[in-house]
Amino acid sequence: MIFLTEWWWIGPAAAGAGTLGWVGVRRTRQRALPAGTTTTGDRAARAWASRPLSKNAARRLELDAAQLDLQSARHAVMRGRAEVKVADAEVVRAQAERAASRVPADVVAAARGRLVDAQRDLRAATAEVRASRAGVKAAKAMLPAIRSGGAPLPVARLLAEHDAILARWMSYETDPALAIDYPAMTDSRSPLLADFLRAHERAQWLRPASTTTRLEPAEFLAYRDAVRHVSHAFDRAERAARRGGEQPSVEGTDAWGRVASDLAETAQRALARSMESMGRAAARNWSERGAKRAQKKGPDAAPPTPNERPVWPPPAREKPRPPAS
Repeated sequence: MIFLTEWWWIGPAAAGAGTLGWVGVRRTRQRALPAGTTTTGDRAARAWASRPLSKNAARRLELDAAQLDLQSARHAVMRGRAEVKVADAEVVRAQAERAASRVPADVVAAARGRLVDAQRDLRAATAEVRASRAGVKAAKAMLPAIRSGGAPLPVARLLAEHDAILARWMSYETDPALAIDYPAMTDSRSPLLADFLRAHERAQWLRPASTTTRLEPAEFLAYRDAVRHVSHAFDRAERAARRGGEQPSVEGTDAWGRVASDLAETAQRALARSMESMGRAAARNWSERGAKRAQKKGPDAAPPTPNERPVWPPPAREKPRPPAS
């Protein structure tokens, strides 16, 4: 009884200390999180992300991504039109200040250059809108085949495209014959191959773990663009490597030699025929001229006959003159 009356406060003090410690830990975690987020919301987001993608969402993923791409392209066109208007206004203002001799001519030229750049960007954005519309139509056309099972899911098809590019790259890394014939495909110092490796790293970072991984349309769009960049970069590097590694074959050289000799013989024959034709034409022309000359003298005129009596001895050039009387 004496012990209870002396040490009764130990239990409430321990409970209060535990409660204060738990509250402090909770507040510390909340301060460490970004503004507007909580541990409960974070757990809910992780749980939502871990859920597999539904069949309908997986089938419509490419269409949703294409529609999002079209929306972004339209926004880019709107921004481009606004930038063109601003650049046009800057050109007008620069021309007015130039007329008032406030600014040099370089300012007007720079403003016109910005206007030309803005117009070029607007044309590019308009072309991107047309391409995005074509992508939406293609995704809509593929949707019935995906629903019926005749075509793979968009994520599966994109993963297969990525794997095919990686298989092409690994063939240069593992095949000794290809490595010897095209050393640029294994040389990391090559600028084109370095571009491909950077694109490959980004695509690997955006690559989903499996076909059932939950992806938002924006994430699918980013991964699709990354795979396209990888494909284009690899094609450029491969073309450059094969162009640099090509060697002229003996058969090709002989074929070109035969073609050159045939062309030379043909040219010689053509030259001989042309010279022969020119000779015949000259002879014919000479005969025609002779006939025309004979017709001008008269049809009954006989050709001149040479004098049959020879002149011998030849007369002196200077005869002696008689003496003057």
